[in-house]
Amino acid sequence: MEEKVASETAKGKTGLLSDRVAARIMAMIADGHLSPGERLPGERQLAEKMGVSRVSVRAALQSLKAQGFLEAVQGGGTRILAAAGDMTSPLGELAKVQEQNLHDLAEIRALLEVWAARRAAERASDEQIKELGAALEKQKGTAAAKDKASQEFNFHYLLGKASGSAVYMHIMDVIRDIIASSLQFHQYDLFQEPSEDGLALSQHKDVFAAIQSRDPQAAKEAMHSHLSWVLDSYENERERLNSATATDE
Repeated sequence: MEEKVASETAKGKTGLLSDRVAARIMAMIADGHLSPGERLPGERQLAEKMGVSRVSVRAALQSLKAQGFLEAVQGGGTRILAAAGDMTSPLGELAKVQEQNLHDLAEIRALLEVWAARRAAERASDEQIKELGAALEKQKGTAAAKDKASQEFNFHYLLGKASGSAVYMHIMDVIRDIIASSLQFHQYDLFQEPSEDGLALSQHKDVFAAIQSRDPQAAKEAMHSHLSWVLDSYENERERLNSATATDE
């Protein structure tokens, strides 16, 4: 009986320790020390780095695999996933863990998508412009927040395709799930007023009009204006939350 209790106690401690190891790995991903698609160090290296047993590391890795954050690599090893497209995806969960990740993404998009909009105005085919126009029309007629986010992502993704850059589309594919997560955050949390929703759509229309007119400078400026507004909204929300926290204290 005593042996059984001791065994169960040891198991409980291992379980708690593996949870802490899993949390540390998640923090390393959220902080950018580990990137999507990257292989994790081996179990032995992780155990030595964290000062725990390989049993605890193995249990933590299994838990993160079951949650969809990691996957086994053929031939051995584990890597971080960068797939899926909604708020339940691994990178989507990281966005929840740290809202700063979404702010950083908006800054990165402000650089990348301004370039893509200019290129789209220069290189988009007539068919691609038609597809962009159709995507914009769908966005106008969408009411549910989840559907709005999906249609907005589709517009930005088609704009990327219209840029004619394989490099840009590769980047989009790598970060598409966290972009989808950020757009859902916009619809559910950031832009809740009808006026804000209308303004976002109006800005998309400006971007489309510039691309349709094949005016690279206007497309660049319209996209810059749109994403600068998004960034300003993040800053305003952060100030509001900080102010609310200070008031509560």
